[in-house]
Amino acid sequence: MWTTGTVGGYKYAVKHYEVGSYYGINDGKISKLEIRKDGKILVNYDRGWDVEPQGAEVIEIYEALLDRFN
Repeated sequence: MWTTGTVGGYKYAVKHYEVGSYYGINDGKISKLEIRKDGKILVNYDRGWDVEPQGAEVIEIYEALLDRFN
């Protein structure tokens, strides 16, 4: 259940499920999430945080993805 796309020049990849999990973001449906721009990883969640979202624009995209998939 991978979904990929682009929003405002940022590329994202989300692995999500039908039901939430302990391993999901906020115990939700997203178990993996990556947001990149210009090849640089800006957000990375792989059953835990490696790179948390920072900056208003990145946080806005992150929250939109949570609303859509989590």
